[in-house]
Amino acid sequence: MDTPSSSAPSRRRPRRPWALSFFGLLAVAGLISMPILAGAPNGAKMPDMVRFLGHFHPLLLHLPIGVMVLILLQELGAIFFRRGQEIRRAPVFPMFFGAASAMLAVLAGFLLYHGGGFEDNPTAERHLWGGLVFAVLAVLTCIVRAWTAEPGSNPALYRLMLFVSVGVMGFASHDGASLTHGADYLTAYAPNPLRKILGLPERAPTPATPATVAAKPIEDQIVYTDVVAPILERRCVACHREGKVKGGVRLDSFETIIAGTKSGPILTPGDAAKSHMIALIELPPGDVDRMPKGDNPAPTPEEISILKWWIDQGADGTKTVKELAATPEITAAIATLAPVVAANPDATTTVAPAAPAAGPDAALAAAVAALTKEFPGAVTFESQESSAVTLSAASLRGTLDDAVFAKFAPVVPYLVTADLTASKLTDQGVSDLAAAKNLRLVRLAETPVTDAAIETLLRLPALESINLYGTKVTDAGVLKLVALPKLKRLYLWQTPVTPAAVATLREQLPNCEIVTGT
Repeated sequence: MDTPSSSAPSRRRPRRPWALSFFGLLAVAGLISMPILAGAPNGAKMPDMVRFLGHFHPLLLHLPIGVMVLILLQELGAIFFRRGQEIRRAPVFPMFFGAASAMLAVLAGFLLYHGGGFEDNPTAERHLWGGLVFAVLAVLTCIVRAWTAEPGSNPALYRLMLFVSVGVMGFASHDGASLTHGADYLTAYAPNPLRKILGLPERAPTPATPATVAAKPIEDQIVYTDVVAPILERRCVACHREGKVKGGVRLDSFETIIAGTKSGPILTPGDAAKSHMIALIELPPGDVDRMPKGDNPAPTPEEISILKWWIDQGADGTKTVKELAATPEITAAIATLAPVVAANPDATTTVAPAAPAAGPDAALAAAVAALTKEFPGAVTFESQESSAVTLSAASLRGTLDDAVFAKFAPVVPYLVTADLTASKLTDQGVSDLAAAKNLRLVRLAETPVTDAAIETLLRLPALESINLYGTKVTDAGVLKLVALPKLKRLYLWQTPVTPAAVATLREQLPNCEIVTGT
């Protein structure tokens, strides 16, 4: 009887990816359980580590997108260009890497979502669920790919799941882009023929900018429409509008501002001090909750004063500046926002704010002009009718030291606000402020000043707001501030000042808001 030849080919037993399947299904169970176990997002209860890890989401999300698209292109090439040919199928690793990177991106996105800022945002919630579904499908697709890796296996189920996974990925990615750039990001500049096909309204032609602009006198301007809304448009609406509702907050219309969020109102008509929106704007520099976020330009002191005044007056949507009885200070602040017009309401030629008239203030006007030439934007008149001067060192950070500040001596007696944040000013330089008897606001945040600077501040009885965030002041110095009768706001965040000293200050200054960050 013949025996099989030892040289006859033996059939290799196909490998079964049991381990990959087990751990893959375990990962799927974990992904599905995450939102169930975590519940509703509550950023206030999340530790900083959650936010830290969540911020890696924008970095990680590009990995699965690139890998999955590359695998899809490979399969399309096999379908259309190598049909009917026996081809060697690609290894499982690319699909494994795509599924693993999808899980990492979704986990970081999940932490980002629960870290706060996306509450009551349906687009963010849909994006989260879309990402979870995509990650689950990617893992299941990887398992199917592993079971159909042998030559001769039918790839139909694998390809079907791959196409579905990439489709879900596309929808989830679109929601993510909408969160970042707005819902109309892809179609904002689409030509009208394409907009018609997509069922979108036609874009109106952009009107040419007129040579002259018809404007209303300040007293006739509608406070919300002509003053408040433009401020919010410049500072806030880019992140808080239809299609891009961060934190559940929309500031692109009067109705959405008043409506607030599902978590509560964002402002309290009649009381700016209790309005959440103002509290976030006035947080010290560096605070993670401060608005606007990042490098977005913050509202100017004038803009903040206008917003607070509008809220204090009831946050009305139709009344004019005159009807809300604007103070001279508020009128002056409004005048800094845009050109004013002549007394004739029908005038169309704008008139730029003028410098103080010649005479007693001629020397001051000359000093301001000289300083403006050397330090553009650092000093300005509070209004065209006033000799009061405001100082902002925003453009001089890193260069403004005691010697440079001495050059401002001619205008110091006329200062009403002095923003010296993040400058190199020391206690010696602050002593030059002793001549600013009308100074109402001073910001010394993130400067090297100590308790010695407080001795100078005690000589300024008009002070209403002092920012000492990130300085070296101690209990011994700040307790002396009880001698300032008009003090309404004091920032002591990230200083050596103890809770006991803060408690004493609050007891002796009951009308002063003391911000400590705790």
